[in-house]
Amino acid sequence: MNTIQPLWTEMPLAHTAAVKEELAAPTGGSPFTDIFQSAIDAVRTTDAEKTQMEYLMATGELDNPALLTIASTKAQLSVNLLVQLRNKSMEAYNEIMRINL
Repeated sequence: MNTIQPLWTEMPLAHTAAVKEELAAPTGGSPFTDIFQSAIDAVRTTDAEKTQMEYLMATGELDNPALLTIASTKAQLSVNLLVQLRNKSMEAYNEIMRINL
C-alpha cells in the first residue's frame, strides 16, 4: 500500500544536511559574518518550525493551537531581527562611504 508522506518531513532534513555541510567548511569569517549567519540560521529554523506547526494544524494533529501562534511569532521576530541587522549594516556602510579622506 502506498502512503503519502508529508513534504515537511523530508524537506527540512535535506535542507539541514546542506546547511551542516556549509557550516562544517572552514570559512575563517569575522564575528560580523558569524552574527549574520546565526541570524540567517535562526530564520531558517523558525520558518521550518512554523511550517511544521501549520501542517500539523491543517491535518488536525496539533493539540494546542497556541503552539502555532508561538511558532509564527518566533518566525516573524527572527525575520525582523535579520532585516534590522541588514539595515544597520547598510547604514554603517553608507556612513563609511561618506567619510572624506
